[in-house]
Amino acid sequence: MSTLTSAPKRQGTLALWALVIEIAVVGFALVLLLEQASSHITPTISDYSIWNGNITAVGPFLLWMLSATTEPNFYSSALAGVGLLAGGTIAHALFRRNSKWHGYIQACGSGDWTWVVASALLGVLASNLLWGWTLESTNTWQPLFVPFVSVSPTVVLMFGPTVKNVLTGAGLGALTTTPLSLAGTNYICEPLGIPPVVGVTGGMAVGALVAFAICRVLPWMPAPVHLRQQQPPSPPPTDRPAAHGARWTLRRTIADFSEAQFFGNEWASAGLVLGAIAAYLLNPASLAYGSGLLPQILVAQLITASAAIVLWRKQWSSRPFYPTFVPVVSVAPATVLAFGGSVQAILAGALLGAAVAPPVAAAIARRLPSDFHPFIGNVASMALSTAIIVPALGLAPGFTS
Repeated sequence: MSTLTSAPKRQGTLALWALVIEIAVVGFALVLLLEQASSHITPTISDYSIWNGNITAVGPFLLWMLSATTEPNFYSSALAGVGLLAGGTIAHALFRRNSKWHGYIQACGSGDWTWVVASALLGVLASNLLWGWTLESTNTWQPLFVPFVSVSPTVVLMFGPTVKNVLTGAGLGALTTTPLSLAGTNYICEPLGIPPVVGVTGGMAVGALVAFAICRVLPWMPAPVHLRQQQPPSPPPTDRPAAHGARWTLRRTIADFSEAQFFGNEWASAGLVLGAIAAYLLNPASLAYGSGLLPQILVAQLITASAAIVLWRKQWSSRPFYPTFVPVVSVAPATVLAFGGSVQAILAGALLGAAVAPPVAAAIARRLPSDFHPFIGNVASMALSTAIIVPALGLAPGFTS
């Protein structure tokens, strides 16, 4: 009997791995199309070096703020930021109208999207006001975006949507995560030749530990609210393969592109990616830190997201959420940038990231105190997985920076 029941499961799993291969093929076709298009592009917007100058004027500062919302994805593009926020706004409006088209509910399934975004944006604003001088003193990129995807939104998620919590989250994000990420990037990663994402996410993890410890003693902070998850209760065992089949895998792959920003929604992700592609078609050097490697980053992210979701499908079936998005914003794009976007770098970073990063994130998150948001496990895994995988690949034949 067990042989009869396991056969359909194997067939279902094989079909999903076939879907991952199809996604990879489509992704590499996109790379070829975008690279071919780039050879005919006359740049109509500034390249990435614009951010190395003075951004104290209102216009450049607003563009910088928009680009900060896409830094976790390695895009750093104002157009992609517009797409992300527009997609998130559409999803939230559909959710408020109880439309069946709203997709995954944003802000970890709480629906408190506007409050979360408000705290995140205020955190980036405070980060720039406090630490913007580092841009001028170094004349190069600095991780001032980190409150947007770390302490600032998660304080609201942990303690509830109130003005006090929004302002507390924004302030703590700028005071804790930004300086630690700056230190990790400039004084650890740069001298050691480690990808900057290690210092950035490591700073987020340590900064969040400090911030949530501070929340315990702040007299105006309430008791943590129950973390509402974005998935309904798991279906019965007999229905799980159907519930987590090809359609669900595609939706989850798309949603994972905006999960780092606590959007985790198909509309938001679509806006993010379409905005990034639009920026690339206007000037390939305008985003992805001027590397011109946006197509390679995109295909690596598509492969790592879909592979992680299929690989850890049982975890998705047994719990409300599993952090399959972690390699999308760490190992996969970092490997592409480290090794020049080669095919072996795309595949190795995507597959190794999918295999290693999600379970490490889940293991760390399970061991956190109940009043510390589990995102800490995610960013800690980003730092650890990237710090191990990218240098290790550098020792392998065929991987040269």
